[in-house]
Amino acid sequence: MRRHILVAPVLGIILVTALILVIAPPAIADDGDAILGTWLTADDGNGRAKVEVTKTNDRYSGQIIWLERPTYPADDDRGMAGKKRIDRENPDSSLRTRPIIGLPIVEGFSYQGDNLWADGTIYDPNNGKTYKCKMRLEGNVLNVRGYIGFSFIGRTTTWERTEAPEETRPQT
Repeated sequence: MRRHILVAPVLGIILVTALILVIAPPAIADDGDAILGTWLTADDGNGRAKVEVTKTNDRYSGQIIWLERPTYPADDDRGMAGKKRIDRENPDSSLRTRPIIGLPIVEGFSYQGDNLWADGTIYDPNNGKTYKCKMRLEGNVLNVRGYIGFSFIGRTTTWERTEAPEETRPQT
């Protein structure tokens, strides 16, 4: 008899606590918009780029707004020396003349919580391929992981938070 008297209050406390945790908002807001802003990419062999991440509805995407090397080098083997970089590796021939500055490269991300954005893609203009992607924010560093199929088959690069350059914003 004594056991039943103790079990009921303990179960009641557990149920009330669980209900409060489900209904009450978290004490610290989890900020999906923390990814918004301008990011300096790692050097991919063609110099660094700045990517501006924006939000439309509940999805995050980003476009290149600045290039460290905006023109092709003098030794370009395709006759483009000194010309502005374009999306020449794109598998869609109708898109191969798009300028790299203004090019969307990360698209479709949703915030998963715990500083993780997933369900998006990243486009690599150096090879014209699009990969699944997830991004994790750690302070002012964004770890960007592109992958094929499963995330363990991929590569992570780090982007650093930076300021947007005024002189090279794409015209819209």
